[in-house]
Amino acid sequence: MQNPKQKSRQLALVDCNNFYVSCERVFRPDLINTPIVALSNNDGCVISRSNEAKALGVKMGQPWFEVKALAEEHGILALSSNYALYADMSNRVMSILHEFTPHQEVYSIDESFLELTGIQNLKSISYQIKQKVMKCTGIPVCVGIGPTKTLAKLANHIAKKHPRSKGVFNFNDLNESQKDSLLGKISVGEVWGIGRRLSQRLASYNVVTVQDLKLAHTATLRAQFGVVIEKTQRELCEHSCIELTEVEPAKKQIVSSRSFGQMVTDLNALKDAVSLFTANACQKLRAQNSHASMIQVFLCTNRFRPELPQYNPCISVPLPQPSNDTVHINRWADYLVGKMFKEGYQYKKAGIMLSEISASTHRQMDMWEPQEQADTNLMRTLDAINTRYGRGTVTVSTQGAYKSWQMKQERKSPNYTTDWSSAPEA
Repeated sequence: MQNPKQKSRQLALVDCNNFYVSCERVFRPDLINTPIVALSNNDGCVISRSNEAKALGVKMGQPWFEVKALAEEHGILALSSNYALYADMSNRVMSILHEFTPHQEVYSIDESFLELTGIQNLKSISYQIKQKVMKCTGIPVCVGIGPTKTLAKLANHIAKKHPRSKGVFNFNDLNESQKDSLLGKISVGEVWGIGRRLSQRLASYNVVTVQDLKLAHTATLRAQFGVVIEKTQRELCEHSCIELTEVEPAKKQIVSSRSFGQMVTDLNALKDAVSLFTANACQKLRAQNSHASMIQVFLCTNRFRPELPQYNPCISVPLPQPSNDTVHINRWADYLVGKMFKEGYQYKKAGIMLSEISASTHRQMDMWEPQEQADTNLMRTLDAINTRYGRGTVTVSTQGAYKSWQMKQERKSPNYTTDWSSAPEA
């Protein structure tokens, strides 16, 4: 039996359309109606597609080398990912959405849940959200509304796929017969958290549509697929199992790593790369007012080149005392890279992981180790300068001085909103 309180809940998911591509088009209106794709790190795979590129058959996650021939035939423009631009545009969109409700969960770089329960003229408000985001940022969005997160995601999918919705769809506006009919027409693979493999497994139990999943035997679902699928089913039945998370919990592990633009054989270049990863990880630590007690550094050769010698070392060491000081942690990272490095190997990736993270207000000391005082003023000043003038304005160690390892971005657009020298001229 449906809880009447849950029936009246109006939870919205606002999702940016083809977000990376849309960000590029804001500053290049000449690209409207041009098929565009954005590529992943080192220009490897397609991670965002315009509707025109989708219509030509470009698949999400498809390697770029497989698309090149199609791109040349149809004039598809490929752009390297511009993460600084995308992050800044995302912050602008999320700030605008926050104006409509104080209860917001930023789910990803291009998605946000909004609690709109109790708001009058909800359809009008939803179109206002679309119009204001478009007016202030140039990013098109769709709004899906439902009584649970899972149904809000599904409603957003409908808002995107059906032109009659004009980008807004409220699942709560349907009667029970309409809901059953609609869910019976949608593949179960469109449900939040159900991918291709899980869809295939569900199909073996005759669960093909969303309605099939909603009506499936709950005990069997739990036994065969686990509690997560049971929660999904309950959400489809309008019982909320996944609550809004307005404050993101502090991370228990922080990983910073990257594949190199080309394979690296030089020790100093590896140390340079890891020093940058360390700085990024420590900045995230300080942002959540935490410190770490364990550091792990790893190096990787190219596993996709089996004809080359393979070597993938990894070392973890406990820090003498918890720290979030970039200078202090970088000394350990530098030492570990030197200890693992071996001549004769071509390294394709490196990274650092900080773990055993706790709040900075709690510190467990080692009575046998001399207490090393972190320079909090220095770190605070470092973060303030880099926040104001851009990441990497002030660096620790060489940090980015070597070009050989840096990411391949041959098709990258300018940082229009985060670099004065790249600001577009009117």
